[in-house]
Amino acid sequence: MTTLVNRQFLLVSRPAGEPTDANFRLVETNVPELADGQVLVRHHYLSLDPYMRGRMNDAKSYAPPQPLNEVMVGGTVGVVVASRHPAFAEGDRVASMGGWQEYAVMDAAKPGQLRKIDTTRIPLSAYLGPLGIPGLTAWYGLLRIIKPVQGNTVVVSAAAGAVGSAVGQLVRRAGARAVGIAGGAEKCRLAVEEFGFERCIDYREHRDLPSLSAALAAACPNGIDGDFENVGGMILDAVMINANAFSRVAVCGMIAGYNGEPIPMAAPQLILTNRMTFEGFIIREHPEAWAEASADLGALVASGALKYRETVAHGLESAPEAFRGLLKGRNIGKQLVKLV
Repeated sequence: MTTLVNRQFLLVSRPAGEPTDANFRLVETNVPELADGQVLVRHHYLSLDPYMRGRMNDAKSYAPPQPLNEVMVGGTVGVVVASRHPAFAEGDRVASMGGWQEYAVMDAAKPGQLRKIDTTRIPLSAYLGPLGIPGLTAWYGLLRIIKPVQGNTVVVSAAAGAVGSAVGQLVRRAGARAVGIAGGAEKCRLAVEEFGFERCIDYREHRDLPSLSAALAAACPNGIDGDFENVGGMILDAVMINANAFSRVAVCGMIAGYNGEPIPMAAPQLILTNRMTFEGFIIREHPEAWAEASADLGALVASGALKYRETVAHGLESAPEAFRGLLKGRNIGKQLVKLV
């Protein structure tokens, strides 16, 4: 077999603030011969996600830091091009954590390394969005933590992102009101017209806490019963001011502080005053829910009942700039890099 050349992005230094091109190095290596039990995958799409910024820091977190001079972590979907494992054959569509590279040699015998996916009714890329970590995160955070009932009001920050856009639709499906927060008129329009939100607040029009809190109060006249929090900072402060007693907050992300910015709470006493429940969660720690969530989300995506958007950059070399754009909110829906 002709030797294949693999292009990879390595993390070579830790960012101080916003990541720059100097933090990454694009290298070329030959794809090694497969050993027994291994599978070679050609990646078609790479997922870019906010959690990657936290992994770049050498700091305590829910996951170990990304090692320097190794392939940058990331979810991928692709096609098996060679296999020495009986459960996988050439042509199989698969999902994995293959990283920022065009090919990956996977140990198929290792649990959780590689899973087959069905693309007969669902596009390959959707397994990184509504049927990937974002969709599973939306499903679990809403239905297992916030647990909305008919008539509740649920606020969702980053409402036009991959997670938030799914949450809005699941809120409406549960019979509750979804109020989104997003950056820009176009994102707010999509949140209302496509993603199930009854109202959407453009945080760029509300630059201070009193203004944003007043906008939330107007959009949530009966208060806030649940908050799916992707951003933190001033947005979370405004939610807490308008929260009802016994409201529930699913803490999914704190993107306001991903580049090292301090994000103190303005009024932590409201947790007690409103008897609020906060629960941070990482979907990979709840595999017991994956089968139910995947079946539910798969039926919704296949039928067209769950809408989703993708922002696609082209070519592995575009990944660093696309990642910076993600952290600045330039994407709508799932940020992907198309590699084939």
